Amino acid sequence: MQSRWVDFEWETATVTVADASCPAPAPASAASEVLIDGETRWCYAGQPVELHPSEGEGYWLNLNSPAPCIFVMWRMEEDDRAPRPAVVTLSYNEAGRMLDAGDHVENVAMPVAMREVLAAYTAAHYKPEPRKKARRNDPFREGAFRRQASSGSGESRG
Repeated sequence: MQSRWVDFEWETATVTVADASCPAPAPASAASEVLIDGETRWCYAGQPVELHPSEGEGYWLNLNSPAPCIFVMWRMEEDDRAPRPAVVTLSYNEAGRMLDAGDHVENVAMPVAMREVLAAYTAAHYKPEPRKKARRNDPFREGAFRRQASSGSGESRG
């Protein structure tokens, strides 16, 4: 990044899925600072991902995109040294609503194991509406252009 005003840029690097057998992590507001390859990274553990049946279409759209991903909405308050994740979602629609509201949302690749769980959940809770065939305006259809008989007496006006 080249800028004379900013010498760094925040971005979501990765999201890892915790094993169910792991102990309960620290609150998502607590971060650990790690130096990796000359980059300082802040790691937040314990950010939940909740699935809701009403978001089925958003999950379906995400799964059927060329690269399914995890959406992370993060905020940076005045007293924060680093941005912190506020919401992690798998719904394409929910991420879109957050972007429309002006929130900062980034995406990272979805691990295969998470994709499989999301696909099973989506299959159980969402059925895409069947596409309806659009009825075209066919000018050659019988009666498409019908001239109404004049109801006048046939007299010309003048």
